[in-house]
Amino acid sequence: MNPLIGRPFLKMNGIGNAIIVLDLRGTPLVVRPEDARAIAEGPETGFDQLMVLSDPRTPGTAAFMQIFNCDGSLSGACGNGTRCVAWALLEHATIDTVMLETQAGLLACRRDGPLTFTVDMGAPRLGWQEIPLSENFADTCCIELAVGPADAPVLAGPAVVNMGNPHAIFFVPDYQAIDLATIGPMLEHHPLFPERANISIAQMTSPSAMILRVWERGAGLTLACGSAACAAAVAAVRRHVGERRISVVLPGGTLVIEWRESDNHVLMTGLVALETRGNFDAALFAGRA
Repeated sequence: MNPLIGRPFLKMNGIGNAIIVLDLRGTPLVVRPEDARAIAEGPETGFDQLMVLSDPRTPGTAAFMQIFNCDGSLSGACGNGTRCVAWALLEHATIDTVMLETQAGLLACRRDGPLTFTVDMGAPRLGWQEIPLSENFADTCCIELAVGPADAPVLAGPAVVNMGNPHAIFFVPDYQAIDLATIGPMLEHHPLFPERANISIAQMTSPSAMILRVWERGAGLTLACGSAACAAAVAAVRRHVGERRISVVLPGGTLVIEWRESDNHVLMTGLVALETRGNFDAALFAGRA
């Protein structure tokens, strides 16, 4: 019998990004990739990201957090999911801050309102080896990568940024003209990205606002991706087309991203919503070891 059967979970969303929060603190339980895939396939438990909390490893943190994509792969960061976790941990707390730890580092979270939270996503990584890329590009603000005919590419010259995950951001005049559902999976698995990549299409509407659409590695087209919004905001500043505080409009809603000059950290602010509380049913894991 799968030890996760009967465990309580929260089904939430961060501006449309479907999130399951599973708190395993105080237990020896772990989630395997096959468990994550089984949960993702459930009619009531489908998710973009599964946030698994285990006992803290570092003093001063509330939990160690693993992030699974719906295909069972691990993600280094999920800003929308982190805000959901912060809501869950602070729901009945008298304090408004909490520190979480992931494989990629520490994430400080702050409650700004009943359903509004800010996550300090840390500093962007901009070197080609940090992203990582399979080739040396001295300037990751615009790398040599194109889709379509050489003389008239559909997309070309993305910025690349690591915000816990690798991101490639293409700036375009009309985001609706790009078939991201077709182009996204091809670029996610491009040889240039040895750890795959999140692929974003960004259209600037003003220096303080952009429209963003994201193909998320391991999840596909998504209503929202917090780390992609952070990466796109950083890329816009580096390309001198965006301000350091910018509203990023995604299909599921809007995130406010600030890339602070004082410490180089990227802050992400947005809403969360609780959809349901439940317990994992045995049928989820039927036929699986």
